[in-house]
Amino acid sequence: MAPVAPIGQPAAAIDTPALVVDLDAMERNIAAMADDARRRGLRLRPHAKTHKSAWIAAQQIAAGAVGVCVQKTGEAEALAAAGVDDIFISNEVIDAGKLARVAALACRCRLALAVDSALGIERLAAAMLCEPGATIAVFVEIDVGQGRCGADATQAGVLARAVADAGLSFAGLQAYHGRAQHLRSSAERAAAIGLAAERVRLAQAAIAAQGLACPLISGAGTGSFVHESESGLWGELQAGSYVFMDRDYADNAPTDGAPRFEHALFVKSQVISRSADRAIVDAGHKCHAIDSGLPGVWDAPELEFGNGGDEHGILRRRSVSARLPALGETVWLVPGHCDPTVNLHDALIGVRGGLARGVVERLIAVDARGRLT
Repeated sequence: MAPVAPIGQPAAAIDTPALVVDLDAMERNIAAMADDARRRGLRLRPHAKTHKSAWIAAQQIAAGAVGVCVQKTGEAEALAAAGVDDIFISNEVIDAGKLARVAALACRCRLALAVDSALGIERLAAAMLCEPGATIAVFVEIDVGQGRCGADATQAGVLARAVADAGLSFAGLQAYHGRAQHLRSSAERAAAIGLAAERVRLAQAAIAAQGLACPLISGAGTGSFVHESESGLWGELQAGSYVFMDRDYADNAPTDGAPRFEHALFVKSQVISRSADRAIVDAGHKCHAIDSGLPGVWDAPELEFGNGGDEHGILRRRSVSARLPALGETVWLVPGHCDPTVNLHDALIGVRGGLARGVVERLIAVDARGRLT
């Protein structure tokens, strides 16, 4: 059950712990990213695994995005059922049962899928034959430095040819470098994307050698999209976390020329126990993910958040002069990693007018929560 959040009541009325969206900040982030992509002449396809919400996806599309990305078939199904009609599953699907679901979904919305193997292409083609009239755009994924999914760039031509020969529509390359997103300096991120660009060029050459055109390179994330943009290779950006900006992304040094995104996602917590050297809040692992580190304390850099387990967080002073919050006081936390944090909640509570004096405007369903298959 979602926390109590009476529509029209002050943010102070939100029960804790709860995941809260500053709607004003989120809308500024959405506009800034859309404007930047337009200025660069690039398509924007935000990654919806960040928010898993059809309503937020609709705001992004209304601002200029062409559609969204997801990572799971179930995420695509949930968002399509809620009205999102242009979705790229930017991940491999190899199971025949899941591919049957992919083919069925291709009858209901504009759909794309990534592949990185001959078997994946063969099984996708077989599934699509069972849905006459359905079409799907197929992107060959190459490994541009992530060391996860993706074929070697030199094999892109063979795979693109296999896509075409199977009667499928070859749409281009999926070239996403996840590791580059969290390199702290802009110079490090630029160097990583420079190496990724070399692999993209190798893949393009391999595709051309097969007598095929490569219509589009899709990829890039919140930490690196400026560098992909400036390469002249990528035509579609998949940044996702910019919509909320978690603590980990905020730890990156800024890139010249990039928009400055704001924190828009917060865990509202309350001090439930207090001693001379610590304050305990009611927000533990069950309401925020810790894979990218612990939350930050919003507007209180003098306080450090410590791991208190499933139900608790421990606040301590970083200096003797810092003030610990009082028993019952609200503490706003910035999650370390927004994507898995959102997946822990049924709904996001949208507040208009800021955290301190704002009003609850809406509950935002996390439509694709828990869609792991």
